[in-house]
Amino acid sequence: MLRVGMTLLWILASILAIGVITLPVSLQAQLFAVLFVLGVMVILKTLDLGGVWRLVALALGTSIVLRYVYWRTTSTLPPVNQLENFIPGFLLYLAEMYSVFMLALSLFVVAAPVPPRPSRTLTPGRKPPSVDVFVPTYNEPTKLLANTLASALAMNYPADRFTVWLLDDGGTDQKRQSDDMVSAEAAERRHAELNVLCEALGARYLTRARNTSAKAGNLNHGMTRSTGELIAVFDADHAPARDFLAETVGYFEDDPRLFLVQTPHFFLNPDPLERNLRTFDKMPSENEMFYGIIQRGLDKWNAAFFCGSAALLRREALMETSGFSGISITEDCETAVELHSRGWNSLYLDKPLIAGLQPATFASFIGQRSRWAQGMMQILLLRAPLFKRGLSFPQRLCYTSSTLFWLFPFPRLMFLIAPLFYLFFGLQIFTASSGEFVAYTLTYMAVNLMMQNSMYGSFRWPWISELYEYVQSVHLLPAVVSTMLHPRKPTFNVTAKDGSIAESRVSEIGLPFYVIFAVLLLGLVATVWRVIDEPYRADLTMVVGAWNVLNLVIAGCALGVVSELGTPTANRRIAVKRRCDIQIEGTLLAGTIEDVSVSGVSVRVTGALPPEVERGTSATLRVRTELESGRDTIPLVFKRIQRGEGSTVLGCAFAADSAHHNRLIADLIFADSGQWQQLQRARRRNPGILRGSFWFFGVCLYQTFRGLGYLLRGIGSKPAAKAKPAEARG
Repeated sequence: MLRVGMTLLWILASILAIGVITLPVSLQAQLFAVLFVLGVMVILKTLDLGGVWRLVALALGTSIVLRYVYWRTTSTLPPVNQLENFIPGFLLYLAEMYSVFMLALSLFVVAAPVPPRPSRTLTPGRKPPSVDVFVPTYNEPTKLLANTLASALAMNYPADRFTVWLLDDGGTDQKRQSDDMVSAEAAERRHAELNVLCEALGARYLTRARNTSAKAGNLNHGMTRSTGELIAVFDADHAPARDFLAETVGYFEDDPRLFLVQTPHFFLNPDPLERNLRTFDKMPSENEMFYGIIQRGLDKWNAAFFCGSAALLRREALMETSGFSGISITEDCETAVELHSRGWNSLYLDKPLIAGLQPATFASFIGQRSRWAQGMMQILLLRAPLFKRGLSFPQRLCYTSSTLFWLFPFPRLMFLIAPLFYLFFGLQIFTASSGEFVAYTLTYMAVNLMMQNSMYGSFRWPWISELYEYVQSVHLLPAVVSTMLHPRKPTFNVTAKDGSIAESRVSEIGLPFYVIFAVLLLGLVATVWRVIDEPYRADLTMVVGAWNVLNLVIAGCALGVVSELGTPTANRRIAVKRRCDIQIEGTLLAGTIEDVSVSGVSVRVTGALPPEVERGTSATLRVRTELESGRDTIPLVFKRIQRGEGSTVLGCAFAADSAHHNRLIADLIFADSGQWQQLQRARRRNPGILRGSFWFFGVCLYQTFRGLGYLLRGIGSKPAAKAKPAEARG
């Protein structure tokens, strides 16, 4: 009886909604209604009531969006018999409908995300499950791998219950026996070097005969040589905190059908956009929206998926699918689709328990995103999650949302060129007056912005998605089209992360952004010319011209994105407060560590330095750790000495020469997950739509001139710095 009543209620609500959406009203009434809804949404957002009121605000916004869709569908499309207008007009309409459809899927996923889960430690007295820790590697440097392995080995878990494996795909038999002697010798050296590293640290080294099926094949080979009940996976540049296993293993006790506990990917360094725009310390990182909100929304529907690293998986579940899936080049999400379809469950723990590296250059950033886009297209086409047998209906919608998202280059570039059809050629691809444009389109954009702010708040600032999608679209579009035409063609490419840019320069793939900016600038000239030449259409021209100016502003900001700032080192210093001692020959000075990176440390000491101390002087750092008492020292070399009143700041480079030194450095940087949470919370601020918009457009203006300055100075003609390679997927 209750079910019948609820069904009738939904039918009545749907009829009422359709009536409101299709109600014919004047432009003034439409504008008043939208402004009223916006006012209510602003009040609800300001009061931050959450819960059902958040859903009310989103429902009000949805009604305005649907009303816009109805008006757009019934009143604005050009006549079919005017093909020069209809074809680009219909393409623009499809781009808008894609955006609305993705908004609807986003609402389904994140309208009421799962709250952050409390810690779930192991049950006292119960024998903990055995764990194999896999660190897959291809061509990452030994120093980077040493930090990750040392951090993994230091995890707070019974030593006899977990084994750390370095799965090396760079020293396979195939590579060491290559006909190319240079490559073969490099692989042989790597094989020997990593064997020594693993033996010194206490990890297991494993390689295989041939490099088949990329990362998935490497992980599957590791499964054949190991026996742990659970498998933890860390990318080569993802160093786990000491409490990773302690925080994640316990969840597997609660649910025998749980195959995955996924944790967020936290990054020590800015991505190329954050670095070049200098926003890393000021706003949430780009991946915060996914790991802070979307994964929690997916978790509500048992659809949180494997992200390739920072995860713990059940071997029993993986054995059902013969290991990690390898049809696509995104083996992580594909594996999750298969296991979810077989009735296994997943869980998302929103707590940063690893620290990793992001791509070093804009080109490597685009390379990484191209692989993700191609892999998700492969899953969409080859796995068809919407029709996948065994998935629940919510899971189908969740996976459809995650895969269809990567079609964004099509609408993004359509929105970019749409105003130019009118400004350059006088085509009428959007039949509406300036008043209708304001009453429907402009207000729809405002409501959409409000809804995005309501859904993502402090996890994504206004307009940032527009910028990220635009700078990716230019290069992702060919990759997506190629995959759609040949879904089995893409191959796995490793993303370079452990690198630096010696000198400021324009990115080697930055030229298209300057060309687009120039074309949009011509569109601004065309706007002025049309207003003067056709004054009777000035209102319409000004509206279309304003759209082009908005595109021009974002395109100008992209010039700053591709204008790479020189960074002598890729190692970011992390602020810490930790007591220590500095031993300089016979002098012992008490001090405090102020910041640390994988290459060095900054220490403030209070005593007087010996007179012979200068740059290049060797010393020893002594710290208290939970490792081995009495062996807690790291050799240093002074690089910077800054004397002040009552104290001196010493900038020191590590001179590590043993596996134990690697352990101590890893302990200093990666052991405490609390510092990642603190950094994360510090950046999760919501400036609001107005303040956020003013800030963004100010950044755009500055970056436009900076980008043009880079071009005019001829920096783009200098050879591009090559970044050192590192593991893919961050």
